[in-house]
This record gives sequence, C-alpha cells and structure tokens, in this order.
Amino acid sequence: MLEITDLHASVGDKPILKGLTLSVPAGEIHAIMGPNGAGKSTLSNVLGGKPGYEVTAGSVTFRGEDLLALEPHERAAKGLFLGFQYPVEIPGVSNVQFLREALNSQRKARGEEPLSGGEFLKLAKNRAGLLKMDMEMLKRQVNVGFSGGEKKRAEMVQMGILDPAFAVLDETDSGLDIDALRIVGAGINSIMRHPDKAVLLITHYQRLLDIVTPNKVSILAGGRIVETGGPELALRLEAEGYDAVMA
Repeated sequence: MLEITDLHASVGDKPILKGLTLSVPAGEIHAIMGPNGAGKSTLSNVLGGKPGYEVTAGSVTFRGEDLLALEPHERAAKGLFLGFQYPVEIPGVSNVQFLREALNSQRKARGEEPLSGGEFLKLAKNRAGLLKMDMEMLKRQVNVGFSGGEKKRAEMVQMGILDPAFAVLDETDSGLDIDALRIVGAGINSIMRHPDKAVLLITHYQRLLDIVTPNKVSILAGGRIVETGGPELALRLEAEGYDAVMA
C-alpha cells in the first residue's frame, strides 16, 4: 500500500532522512521506533505533505500513485490520514463543523455524495462512542481547552469519521494516562485493523504496542531504517535500549 524507496529529505539546509526505504502492505500495522532526532516526525510530516520539508531524492508511492506529487488535501482524499504528535487548536471552529466539512470535502473529491446533517451526526456519535467521548465535547471548538488525552481521543474520533485507508500516527501515546491509552489503543484497533487498511505507528514505548500489536517493528536511526523485525524487537528495545540492540 505504501512504498518508500531511498527517501532523502531536508528541513532548511539540514538533511534528516538519508536513504529511508520501507514497505507497508495492506492489512499491516508497522511500528517505527527510534531515538530522539532520528527522523521519525520528519518522516510523518513528509508523508503528510507539510510545508518546509524538502524531498531531495527517492520516491513514495501510495496505492500505486506518486504520493509526493499530490497536495496535502489530495493525499487525504486518496485515503491518507496523519495523526499529529501535538494536535493543534482551531479557535472559533467546532469539532462537528470541522469534521463534517472535512468528510464531505473528501467525499466530493472522490465523486461521492455528501452526508446530510443527520447522517453525519449519526456517524459522529458512533465514532465518539468508540473512543468514549461525549458528543458535547464535539460541539466545542477544535482542541481548545482540551487536555492532552482529550486531544488525542478527538483526533482518533476524526480518524474514525474520515475512515482512511492508511494512517500515519506520530506518537499517539504521547501525553496519555493509562486509561486514555487503553481507549485510544482500542480505537486504533477497531478503526484500522482491517485487511484493506494499514498503519504506520510511530512510538517510543512498548506500552502502546501491548494494545496495538504490530505485525512488524522497524528501528529508524540516523535518517534510515537500520533494522526490522517482529513485535519481539520492540520488547528487546524496551529491555536493552537502542544502543545495545543496534550494536
């Protein structure tokens, strides 16, 4: 589903990704782990099309198309979802308004009919229920006044509503307490664990992988994938640390 080949990317004049190659087929949850500064967030931002990140070499194909040739909104309409490490606040815009506009914009781009207000609210209530989020929270401004855990749960509700084919989740477990982690992890499983979908799950900690068990785990260090294995690789990292495992 996602094929990254010899990807090089820079921020300003600083090279960050230095020949990263990775393949994520449909039906797979692939975890990316690595030390700080390795390029994990740069990878997610490049895939999402964030301005300021320059791809200098390599290719990325998504469902057979050149992902790098698409604008961010086109990538989203094709089925790519990016979960941010630090979800942003949007004052003056309610979650319900934002999510309905986002969903119907994507449906329009795919040639589908927009959802009516009633149809959308039914969908939103269902997805909010999966994440144990009260619908009153969705009537509030996007992430304004939300705790870290509430922001991450709201983002997972967004993912459930948009129903992407591929999700890039950048440290979704950051800032979550034990209960919120379980809820968010269960939400990822219920929304994205499907033969026709895939997830690139960026994390530092085994605790999320105890809930969202990956098919594969890769270590990203120095801008490249240096090792790939099964779930046991994450357990080794947890027990021994990056230096010992990569040595």
